[in-house]
Amino acid sequence: MIVDIETIDEFLDHRTTDVEEAVRQAAAGEIMPRFRQLAAHEIDQKTGPHDLVTDADRKAEQYLTGVLTALLPGSVVVGEEAVHADPATYGAIRGTEPVWIVDPVDGTRQFVHGDPGFCTLVALALDGVVRASWTFAPARDEFATAIRGRGAVLDGVPLRSGSPVPGRDLDVATSHPDFTTDAQKRALAALWTDGVVTRPCGSAGLEYLAVARGELDATAFSWEAAWDHAAGLLLVEEAGGAHLTLTGEPFRIAGGNTMPFTAARDEATARRVVSLLRGGI
Repeated sequence: MIVDIETIDEFLDHRTTDVEEAVRQAAAGEIMPRFRQLAAHEIDQKTGPHDLVTDADRKAEQYLTGVLTALLPGSVVVGEEAVHADPATYGAIRGTEPVWIVDPVDGTRQFVHGDPGFCTLVALALDGVVRASWTFAPARDEFATAIRGRGAVLDGVPLRSGSPVPGRDLDVATSHPDFTTDAQKRALAALWTDGVVTRPCGSAGLEYLAVARGELDATAFSWEAAWDHAAGLLLVEEAGGAHLTLTGEPFRIAGGNTMPFTAARDEATARRVVSLLRGGI
């Protein structure tokens, strides 16, 4: 079992490109051949019509599970589709082994409708801390990586989130209403105010990338599933941004967060968004 931080650092020193290659291969072999080619029998619903899964999701996750655990012996995988089949596997995030957090197709609804706004997300965490992340948007041929303490890059170019232009409305992507409680709806509704422009989010991973590259000022999300957030939150952090829950603490991938929460281009913007969200409760 690998639990030593220096061992993880050594892995990240030498094997990050191998992880990137695995993500690219999963997309090339299992995702892109099905893009705009899905048959009806390759698409299923999970919890409802807005929660879809396809053969691309399942097969890409299976491929990544095999390759990633072989790259890092002793590691485990928490993947969206495996957790749907067996919710108990989610508990590995709170375990002692290095854990790969995988969303094989983030933005499945977009993928199903032939929209290029989807991505594959992989994060490597230990003791509840995300150490590295890989975000690949294959239909756009964009690849972003982040390593804790070493920065974030998009296609080899450093990412800097910067800060919103003073006096300009904040652009904020928010959770889809179908995935919010009544209390969360009230909190999110507080963002519909002067100085803020909101819109429903698409792929969470691509929204985080937009924050990290300074194209979106903030997000406001209401669900905790680690596969949607782990990779992107590290990307935002390493680009200079911040994330906060309603308690004013950073989001914890192990759970127990007070929802909704925000990720933003800088800490001042994160605190402004949290203050507005609190006002709606």
